[in-house]
Amino acid sequence: MDTNEEIWATLHRHLAAIYAGDWETYAETTAEDVAVYEWFVTPHRIDGLSFHEFMMEHDWAGTGASWRYDLLDPRLQHYGDVAVVSYTLLLSIHKDGTIAHRTANESRVLVRENGKWKVVHVHKSPGERSLS
Repeated sequence: MDTNEEIWATLHRHLAAIYAGDWETYAETTAEDVAVYEWFVTPHRIDGLSFHEFMMEHDWAGTGASWRYDLLDPRLQHYGDVAVVSYTLLLSIHKDGTIAHRTANESRVLVRENGKWKVVHVHKSPGERSLS
């Protein structure tokens, strides 16, 4: 597997862990000092894993639902041991007989340390429109 494939594979493991509520994989693919901007939570930066651990423990993503995500217009910028991925995340959720869609523009920065890629920074902004 080439380096770009490794980066994408890590990103997909990371994203799938979020929506599946898989804390172990999320922690494995995320730096302990991760910095996250999530516009729909707070206009301030959230540092570290503890916030997301709490959210995942309390089923914030509704893991009882069926879900899928698609990355629209994905882009990878790779500079040695640093990679920046950007895309529009389209999240589709099926629960209680209905399907809802949410979008967000996301950038995630990954760093390779000790041969493993980890997400160190996330920035999200609203997608053009959200359908429910």
